[in-house]
Amino acid sequence: MKIIPLQYGVFRVSKEKVFTPKNTPMQPGEKGYLTMAICPFLIDLPTGLMLIDAGLDIMKNGKPVIIKLIEEAGYNPSDIKTILLSHLHKDHIDGLGYFDGDNFIQNFPNAEIWYQQREMEYALTQKESHSFDINVLKQLESLPNIKLMDEDTGRFNEYITWEVTGGHSPYHQVFWIKDNSTTAFYGADNLPQRAYLKFHIAYKTDYNGKKAMEDRVKWEQQAKDENWQVLLYHDTHSIINLNQ
Repeated sequence: MKIIPLQYGVFRVSKEKVFTPKNTPMQPGEKGYLTMAICPFLIDLPTGLMLIDAGLDIMKNGKPVIIKLIEEAGYNPSDIKTILLSHLHKDHIDGLGYFDGDNFIQNFPNAEIWYQQREMEYALTQKESHSFDINVLKQLESLPNIKLMDEDTGRFNEYITWEVTGGHSPYHQVFWIKDNSTTAFYGADNLPQRAYLKFHIAYKTDYNGKKAMEDRVKWEQQAKDENWQVLLYHDTHSIINLNQ
């Protein structure tokens, strides 16, 4: 398999979950923000092209940034067969499409889009949360190419398994991609940056910070024991090996 990080860059993120490129001049009074990268992953497997999470809805020169990144990596976005979503926060799903007036234009109409049905049911109740884009969620659930996941664990195909972990969100899920002797692990927002392994902290911004912390401790040891490649969605160092 081949794993291609699709690095959007680094952003300042306000308490209202507004993502602003880090190199953009700060506005008067702007404060209280986090700094994080955005990095979906394109996976080239014998079964076809797959995208794990979808980034932000950002346009550059009239083209969605995620489409531009895929093309720059040497791939045709229309060849993507499958999209797996770890959870439904807007920075992980808004790159699936964009609005042209009232019309939602899919970026990947040829791909099957897989997400946890229970996560969607929860997300649609969070109308006051800045983490969810309710307009996109409503469009997403009505798309003809949606495929629902409703079990706690399973095998997607011969290369990919998943597990619903909770933690960052109620039905947050993680993925393992295995090809021969190589295992890549995607912990999504339960393990978004390498810095999360430096201190064992239960973050209050998580739905269940204690569960996310406990999973990180477990995964860190497994990653070292089994020599995993760890995929980090919110880190500029997007693929790491903890033994190196």
